[in-house]
Amino acid sequence: MFYSLLAPVNWGTVGIVLAIVAVIAIVFAILIVLVSKLCFVKEDEKIAAIAENLAGANCGGCGYAGCADFAKALAEGKAELCGCGPTSNEGKAKIAEILGIPFNDSEPTFAVVKCAGGNKCKDKFDYIGNKDCASQIRLQNGKKCCPEGCLGDGSCVGACPDGAVKVINGVATIEKELCEACGLCVRSCPKNLIEFIPRSAKVFVACSTKCRGKETMANCQVGCIGCGL
Repeated sequence: MFYSLLAPVNWGTVGIVLAIVAVIAIVFAILIVLVSKLCFVKEDEKIAAIAENLAGANCGGCGYAGCADFAKALAEGKAELCGCGPTSNEGKAKIAEILGIPFNDSEPTFAVVKCAGGNKCKDKFDYIGNKDCASQIRLQNGKKCCPEGCLGDGSCVGACPDGAVKVINGVATIEKELCEACGLCVRSCPKNLIEFIPRSAKVFVACSTKCRGKETMANCQVGCIGCGL
């Protein structure tokens, strides 16, 4: 055993092995370069230019995974520029120029909850279950006596990436200064109570009831009865 370990090294054999390894390494390196060249997908410069002018919020409000996917969809004509709420009019104008489409300035908007009921609106029953509006609405359209009343379990709170939505006194409210108009809260409301209004708006009707005046007054202390005042 000791004799075999101390035996002289056959450097000729070692050289052959090293040469074979080197040749294999060179062959694989050439193959990698060839594959990368053949499989290279050139990135559309238009997509990069569009992405640079988006807000970069990656909120998903447009329905895509992020701004990069939305930029690609815009370049391919699969999405509309108005689908991005956080992007400024200036950014949209530049994107429209890149896409070669007309663009009309639109007034910035923010989301509002068209209900002020909450604890001021009567309940039909005590709801015990998953704490989200999507689950509650499956049971008799939710606990509120008003068919259009906010359920107050905060599906919209969880949907908002900016922390602009809170449930106060049993009803969802949206802080104007924090709202980026991404639209995620709009889609999360099972009763479609959240809408966009212009940022310049001074007031809005915080009620969506379709009940008649007498029924509204019986169910909710703050429900709109269409008085016209």
